[in-house]
Amino acid sequence: MTSSMIRGRPRRAAGHISVLVVHAVVGVLVALAWLVLPGMTSGVDAPVAVGSERPVAGASAQEEPESSPGDLALPLVAAVAAVAIAGYGYVRRTRRLRTRTTPGGEPLPAQGPPLGELDERARGLLVDADDWVRTSREEFSFAEARAGAEAVAPFAQALRDAEGELASAFRMRQRFDDGVPDDDTRRQQVLAGIVGRCEEAGRRLDAEAAGFDQLRGLEGDVGGALEVAEARFRELTGRTAGAGATLAELGKRYGPAAIADVSGYVEQAKDRLVFATSRLNEARQGADLGETERAIRNLRAAEGAIAQALVFVEGVERLARELAAAAGLVPAALTGAESEIAGARQRTTGAPGGPPEVRIGHADGVLADVRDEATGGPYDPLDALRRIVRGVVPVASGRAGVLSAAASLVAHRAAAAADDHITTHRGAVGSAPRTRLAEAQRLLAATPGLTDLLTADALARRARELAEQDVRTRGRPLTATAASFGGPRTRARRE
Repeated sequence: MTSSMIRGRPRRAAGHISVLVVHAVVGVLVALAWLVLPGMTSGVDAPVAVGSERPVAGASAQEEPESSPGDLALPLVAAVAAVAIAGYGYVRRTRRLRTRTTPGGEPLPAQGPPLGELDERARGLLVDADDWVRTSREEFSFAEARAGAEAVAPFAQALRDAEGELASAFRMRQRFDDGVPDDDTRRQQVLAGIVGRCEEAGRRLDAEAAGFDQLRGLEGDVGGALEVAEARFRELTGRTAGAGATLAELGKRYGPAAIADVSGYVEQAKDRLVFATSRLNEARQGADLGETERAIRNLRAAEGAIAQALVFVEGVERLARELAAAAGLVPAALTGAESEIAGARQRTTGAPGGPPEVRIGHADGVLADVRDEATGGPYDPLDALRRIVRGVVPVASGRAGVLSAAASLVAHRAAAAADDHITTHRGAVGSAPRTRLAEAQRLLAATPGLTDLLTADALARRARELAEQDVRTRGRPLTATAASFGGPRTRARRE
């Protein structure tokens, strides 16, 4: 059905052009007839009907008047008009056909930039859009602390909308990096879709930026916002000192490897707080002197530094909870893994030395190593769970639910660690780490099975590795990014 319809369209196009030509010819013939017919019916020898009871008209009455130039002008104009209309229709139809694809009649996409150029643009916009969302979240948290959840609800919705567009763009990018689709035309379309999604995320935030500014009301009352930031700063200063003591205790209990992900976090939190201190002082001085713009500029810089210091501190506190949960789960995971291995041995009876026996032997070795570490002194329980799950999954039948719980804890830990690192170093992190993290988060947000959990863990760990590589290559950002709600058009109001 489809192919016949497609084949029929060129014939209809040709027929349409033929009709226009015929109309033009007919118009010309009518005009010529108009010119010729009067001469054919007005000859001097033409008979004149004479009625028997009527007098014959005089000679002067029977003579035809000579044709004037005005009599010839009208048919000539008609002929020219007919030809012009036909020509215009032909040109218009030709142009329309040139904007179509092959016989299907679908519009051809406009010639876009080369694939490599579009790829570079998509990468850059993914980074930009991710930054718009992250910095918007930071200022949003300060606005919510002062105005309340109900007042910020429209802006929370805008953030969710932007996050949804960005998540779709990252999903498209992940598939693109995986080689799907595989032809250049469709890959170009995917890149164009990524660009469109990122731009839409920015537009959604831009649309609410003016209203958000009105909600905060910094121009009229910067002092109230300063009080919120200063209170958060004081609370965070105390938590930073506690995070330092917690980290030292974790290192003694679980060993240096267990706290490697957050190594240096306390020091970086302190650096951000020192930066925030100077900016808060500048903001307070500006407010006292009536220099509102100066106060707002320094306040936003302080808010950005406080937000990032909070990420560092919460990273340490979260790790403490996760290590404690993992340590409590290791014995149950070992028992569940042993049950899975026993079931696998029963299923492979009669086939000694085959691949199943090799996998079972490997799983046994992993469990033995974990037992030795757990009883031999400080060890990393999160890494122990990861090794148990990965070692036993090839022979597991899924009966031991504790393995899924262990895999979930490990995967969520890896995703959180990668997210913290990208958030606090985003000035140096490119699109690849962000894409891998987004895919891991997508898997975890669903109802993941054991395989998805393992995939999410691997993606999150890869995201952290790539982010660290970017930081080593490009260097650490010198200062914290100012918290700012908005997209590409409205962020300039902060500069």
